[in-house]
Amino acid sequence: MSAPTCPYESDPLPTEAVDVVVIGGGSAGLNGALMLARSLRSVVVIDSGTPRNAPATAMHGFIVLDGTPPPEILRRGREQVRRYGGRIVLGDVAAAEPVAPLADGDLRFTVTLADGRTLTARRVLVATGLRDVLPEVPGLAEHWGHSVVHCPYCHGYEVRDEPIGILATGPASIHHAWLFRQLTDDLVYFTRGTGLDSETRTRFAARDIRVIETDVKEVVNGDDGTLAGVRLTDDTVVERRVLAVATRMEARTEGLDGLLLPMEELPDDMGRRFASAMAGTTGIPGVWVAGNATDLTAQVGAAAAAGALAGAHINAVLAAADTDAALAGSTG
Repeated sequence: MSAPTCPYESDPLPTEAVDVVVIGGGSAGLNGALMLARSLRSVVVIDSGTPRNAPATAMHGFIVLDGTPPPEILRRGREQVRRYGGRIVLGDVAAAEPVAPLADGDLRFTVTLADGRTLTARRVLVATGLRDVLPEVPGLAEHWGHSVVHCPYCHGYEVRDEPIGILATGPASIHHAWLFRQLTDDLVYFTRGTGLDSETRTRFAARDIRVIETDVKEVVNGDDGTLAGVRLTDDTVVERRVLAVATRMEARTEGLDGLLLPMEELPDDMGRRFASAMAGTTGIPGVWVAGNATDLTAQVGAAAAAGALAGAHINAVLAAADTDAALAGSTG
């Protein structure tokens, strides 16, 4: 894949080895880079320029920044990382892999971009985010991030009191129904072949949640192109202004196979993530992971906090490695 069209000016890729390469330029990656740069670590962020929340007009649920357009948050983040000497490089990672440790035992990794450029780093922070996989319903994807939403906390207030439909994808959709029922009195649950036990049906009825068993054929637009409802397989049209979908969430793994990071499948087909432990540590020495790539349900604030924690932990590990190298040099 070729590098995306530049939405901002990309920094030059350094030719010398750096302390940390951060793969992913979202909130987790940028906050991790900020912590490292403020600790006087040389850090490069590789940003594909394709954030998950690109379709959204505003980010919500994060104090102080609530209502800010996502591109503005990322712009400020890049500016702040650069203020402390960090570099932001726009590009796609084609390969990333460890190389033989140095004589002093310290680690090294090489990252190759799609255009052939390479970078060497002592440590790696993976913050690639995730990809939402929507149900294959014709017309659904074109409204994604606007009238088709997935998070009641990110978008719910903005669609309050609208006629909302839940397009069921599995057990998580039942939880979705309770949360979106808080936001509207007009909620329809389209089962789409998923099961509903008698207890859930009784609870739905108690909250006036209408259940439709007939499968969904397609999304219907109004004359102005906005979402107007769904057409069922019997050609009945159910008017809805908003559709809520619990997507399958998959960590973005492109170019990272060489790191051999362990992956985990979540139950009920919710998604696939990078496995991680405290502060984003992984089973691979020298590699950390933060944000939606490992915590699929994290919102912007939580992802940013995870990036900061991982960045601080990487700095501490590097400080210990620096001391070990100094000690070895003084006694060698």
